[in-house]
Amino acid sequence: MDDIINNIDVNQYLPAALNWATNILLAIVILLLGLWLAGKVRGIIIGLCHKYTHLDDTLFRFLGSMARYIILAFVFIAVLNRFGVQTASIIALLGAAGLAIGLALQGAMSNLAAGVMLLIFRPYKVNDFIEAAGRFGKVTEVDMFTTILQTFDNQQVIIPNSQIWGAQIINHSHHPIRGVDMHFGVAYDENTDAVRKVIDSVLEAHPHILKDPAPFVEVETLNNSSVDFLVRPFCKGEHYFEIIYTVPELIKKALDENNIEIPFPHRKVILVNENKD
Repeated sequence: MDDIINNIDVNQYLPAALNWATNILLAIVILLLGLWLAGKVRGIIIGLCHKYTHLDDTLFRFLGSMARYIILAFVFIAVLNRFGVQTASIIALLGAAGLAIGLALQGAMSNLAAGVMLLIFRPYKVNDFIEAAGRFGKVTEVDMFTTILQTFDNQQVIIPNSQIWGAQIINHSHHPIRGVDMHFGVAYDENTDAVRKVIDSVLEAHPHILKDPAPFVEVETLNNSSVDFLVRPFCKGEHYFEIIYTVPELIKKALDENNIEIPFPHRKVILVNENKD
C-alpha cells in the first residue's frame, strides 16, 4: 500500500519538478546568452569609433551602453517569462516609469539630446578655442550632458549642452590660418601712404605674421576726427592671441617714432557774439 502511495506522489510531482528544472536551466541559458550578446553588441558599437574617426569616441561608448541595457532589459523579461510571470504588466509599468522619469528630467534629456548632436556633428573638439553660450575658452571636455571650458584666467566653466546647441558657436581653432582684425586712426593731416609704410614695416618684422597671405592694410573709414585704417595680418591659429595683444603696441610706438599723430575725438566750437554792434 505504501509503495502505491509513493508511486502516486512521485508521478504527481515529477512533471512539475522537471518543468521547474527545465525553466531554471533555460533561464540560466537565456541569461548567459543575453549577457554575452549584450557585451558583444556593446563592443562592436564601441569598435566602430575606429572606422568613423570623424565622430567622437564618447558617442560610441554612450550608444554601446544604451544597446547593452536595452538587450539586458529584454533578457530580464524573457527570464521572468520562463517562470510564468505576466510580463505585459511589467512592460507597461516600465513604460510608465520611463515616461515619469522623462518628464521629471526634461532638462537633463534636452542636454543629452544636444550632447548627441554635438558629438555627431562635432562643431568643436577638445583643445579648440570656442565662443559659446556667452563664454570663451579652451574646450577641455565634451560629454553627453555638458561642455567644459578653461578660461584664460584658469577658471573651469561647465556649460549645459542645451545652451550651446541651437545657438551661435564660434570656433576660433577651426581654420589653421587666422586673420587678425585691428583698427588704427591717424590725423587727417597725415600722409596715408606714409602711415601704410610704417604699419607694413611693423608687420613685416613680426616673426609670427605670415607673408602669404599678405597682410591687408587699407583706409577703411573717414571718421569725424580721424582717418581709420583696417589692419589685418594673418598668422597660424596658435599665434592669434599673441598677435592681437602685441601688434597694437608695436604700431603705436612706430607711429610715435615717425611723428604720426594718433588723434583723440574732439569737437570744434564756434562762439558767436550776438551782442556785438
